Amino acid sequence: MPRLHIAPHILSQFRAIAPAIFAAGVAQSATFWWTGWRGPDLLLAPGLWMAVVAASVMVARGCSQFLLLHPKIEGRLARQVAIIGDDENALRIAASFSNRARYGVNVIGVFADQLDRQDIFSLSGSVDDLIAMSWQSRVDAIIIALPPGRGDDTDVASLVNRVRSVAADVFVVPYLMRGPNILLPMQSIGPMSFTVLQRRPLNELQALGKTIFDFILCGIAVLPLSLFFILVAIAIKLETPGPALFRQPRLGRNNRQFTIFKFRSMYVDQTDLAASRQTSRGDPRVTRVGKWLRRLSIDEMPQIFNVLRGEMSLVGPRPHAPQMRIDGELLDDMLVEYIMRYQVKPGITGWAQVNGARGQLVNAKDLRKRVRYDLEYMQRWSLYFDLKIIALTLFREVFSKNAY
Repeated sequence: MPRLHIAPHILSQFRAIAPAIFAAGVAQSATFWWTGWRGPDLLLAPGLWMAVVAASVMVARGCSQFLLLHPKIEGRLARQVAIIGDDENALRIAASFSNRARYGVNVIGVFADQLDRQDIFSLSGSVDDLIAMSWQSRVDAIIIALPPGRGDDTDVASLVNRVRSVAADVFVVPYLMRGPNILLPMQSIGPMSFTVLQRRPLNELQALGKTIFDFILCGIAVLPLSLFFILVAIAIKLETPGPALFRQPRLGRNNRQFTIFKFRSMYVDQTDLAASRQTSRGDPRVTRVGKWLRRLSIDEMPQIFNVLRGEMSLVGPRPHAPQMRIDGELLDDMLVEYIMRYQVKPGITGWAQVNGARGQLVNAKDLRKRVRYDLEYMQRWSLYFDLKIIALTLFREVFSKNAY
């Protein structure tokens, strides 16, 4: 690892800020002179101010730059970019981002759009490999750079559909966008400009703000709720033997699987980890205590620990089990838009829930309605909108007719 010295960073910051500080000092001296100051004070006060400000700003900015250029921190902050293409042009684009310190970009790989071409130029794998990689690590942007002779609008649209579940911005090289009526925005990434095809619902700063918001609210709530959780757990165990918590695999952001926590509302021997059978109204598997837990949505409250673990958010699309089906068909096979829900963290509550779209998914119409609300939430997201949904959850969902 190369050694980083702080002195060059402080000197570079001095060269950047010296003209502005000097101009401010001159303006201050002129103001003192105009208001009647004379003698040594005319130079002493601005001179002292310039020295203190220059030293403080140089040290602060120099230390910040020193830290930001540290290899570990720089790699963490760099934008993680994947390129889809299998010719020299794709490799040339990847090479143009080699100066990560200058462009803030880290190319995680060049991926072939077809399985039979992934060995050309020793590429990183196929598009399927890229999608699988996104389940384990961060992918911030995808650049489609197919060869000119093989890339047309149909190929590009097909690739965009394939990577829809990846929570990443999707760009395409301009030469692939042919047609007189295409008026898509452009964005510069490092030394090059690309056409924007897809935006993430939340950028890095918005996602960070949402995470901080979740952590603060859940951190405040977890201690006051602890006694209530203990009482609920005692009630569950007094009625039926077995654990008070029910753990089930669910799908979260980027299609990653995690274990969700709920208060157990069914008899232990009738719980359904695979969610092969959805809970229906009057379901005989639900205990008497469980009936009220589900009726008041108390069974979902332990998911604040999923939020604190970073797996969920307070507000977002509700997570479903990996093998959940409607009429024998997986949810993401039934509706193409369904996979777009994976672009954000799932939530304890959501826009669909407060609009009554909750409970059992009976048919494709129910799924389409729920996904429509989820996508609307992703488009309208703001911290204020999250607060509104939380407030509506408290007022509308405690005695919801769709909770059972």
